[in-house]
Formats: sequence, structure tokens, C-alpha cells
Amino acid sequence: MIITRTPLRISIGGGGTDLPSYYRQHGGFVISAAINRYVYITINRRFSPGYLLKYSEFESPSHWQDVRHPLFREALAMHGAPEDLEIVSIADVPAGTGLGSSGTFLVGLLHALHAYSRRPVSAETLAREAVDIEMNRLGEPVGKQDQYIAAYGGLLCQDYQPDESVQVAPLKLGQGAVREWEESLMLFFIGQTRAAATLLADQKQRSESGDDAMTEALHATKALGRKIQVMLEGGQIDQFGALMHEHWMKKRERSAGMSSGRIDQLYGLARGEGGALGGKLVGAGGGGFLLFQTRDRRRLREVMTAAGLAEMDFNFDFDGSVVLLRN
Repeated sequence: MIITRTPLRISIGGGGTDLPSYYRQHGGFVISAAINRYVYITINRRFSPGYLLKYSEFESPSHWQDVRHPLFREALAMHGAPEDLEIVSIADVPAGTGLGSSGTFLVGLLHALHAYSRRPVSAETLAREAVDIEMNRLGEPVGKQDQYIAAYGGLLCQDYQPDESVQVAPLKLGQGAVREWEESLMLFFIGQTRAAATLLADQKQRSESGDDAMTEALHATKALGRKIQVMLEGGQIDQFGALMHEHWMKKRERSAGMSSGRIDQLYGLARGEGGALGGKLVGAGGGGFLLFQTRDRRRLREVMTAAGLAEMDFNFDFDGSVVLLRN
């Protein structure tokens, strides 16, 4: 039996510039933080032929070509997985909540398949294989951020080059600064999930068609990502909220579907009565989690709870995708 654990993530700055429609022309830059909310993948050999796949649905296909779930299908095909496996996926957080669940699931599945075959694998290889499946084999309008942060974990700065190369480096923060920053952040679930593909496809189409407004918005987003890196590494932790607010305002400009009346109302409530220093919606937009920075966790919690939102407590994860059990 093999069990892998792979972290979900929050995007800190530069999100959207990791899509090929942008970085192939201008280069992209993203900061991501892995968090201690996970996707677990279990692989075990069956004593009867065919696959048994358990996720939000249930499948028992005889061959990989018959698998309905596209990520399962392509991962099994890529690895030539034997057709007598039971594979189970369990997640701490539902899909479609803006925490990079698809990329996390895929990295964890690929890691489990490598481990089942007794092949050591690097974080870089896991990220590249996941990117190849989502972007190339399936043609999904996704970026590279989710796969890289899921594989590496930690607080990760990612440079995406026009030639498809990626340079990653940890955010340079001391333990005290990490703890201060972590304790100032709060996540609240707004009570709805969504598929990111529509919003990402719109960004892809507008970027590839040379839409000046989209390009300028992404330029500004990348610049803010760089500014956030300098600010955090300089120890100015309490200024992150203001930059996050600016980041969210730029992000809202990219698509009419990025926010909604309810999201705007909740965001204004958090910054007003809740006293949040700033915040943003995590993920492609339209639903999921609101992330805030605050100096008064109790005040913000009380206001958001009264508005009907559930808080999700979290810490940063520095392990990335790991094998928990191998026997």
C-alpha cells in the first residue's frame, strides 16, 4: 500500500501570470504558500482485474482508456500503471474552492504511482509531469502555480520564463517573520464552489488576442508580486494587507466574473467592521475562500461568523508532496 499527502495552497501574489498565454510573451512571477490542508492518495493492489477508483465518484473500469476522470486517465496512461489497482482520493477541502485542488490531486497521484513502482522522484519531476498532463495532454487553460507549489511546498517564489523553464526559490523569511505573518492571516469560506476553467479560458483568449486591458492588468499583478516579495523579505509583514488589497482590486479588473455582489459585500464588511488590513479572494475567482490579514483575529472572526462564514484555520506546510506510507 502507498499513501501520499500533498498540500493545497494560497496564492500570495502574481497569480494569473503563470498562464502560458501571458508568460510565453512576458515571463511570469508568482508567490505561493502551501498550507496544512491536504489531498491524500492511497494505492493498493487488487486481487481481481481492473481499476477501482474512488473520489467524489466511483469508477471500476477494466482499462485506463475507459476511465472517465481525465486526470486519473492521463496519469495512469503516462505511467503505464498495472490494471489491478485500487486508488482512493480523500481531500480536506472540497474541489472548486480556489486552493489549487486539481493540481494538488494530480501531483499526489503521480507521486503515489512513482512510489508504487519503487521509483524515486524529485519535486521538479512531479511538477513537470502534472503540468504536461493538464496543459499539454488535456489542453486545460491552467497555469503552473498549483503543480509547483503542491510538489515543493513551503513559501515559494516562481519565475516562469517564455522558453517554458521555471526557476523556484523559497521566500527568504526568518522563523519569527514566518510566525508573525502566519498568525496575521485568516481564511473564510464564502459558501460556494466553482470551476475555474471558464474564467481562466477568458483570460487565455483575451491575452492571446492582444487585449491591452488584460495585458496591463497582468503586468501590474506581476509587479505587485515582486513588490510583495521585497516587502515580506524586508520584514514589513503588516504591510502585506495593503498590497493584498491592491492585488485584489487589480484582479477584479481582469473579468466581470471575478467577484460578485455577495463577495464585494463580505469583503467590505471585513475591511470595515472587521478591521481587516486587506484581503482578496483566493484562486481564479467567483467563489471559494476569502483571505485577510488582520491585527485583531477575534474581531474579524466575530464579524465574519455573524455574516455566516466559516473560518478555516491553517498553518504553512514546508514538506510539499510526501509519501506517508510505503509497504
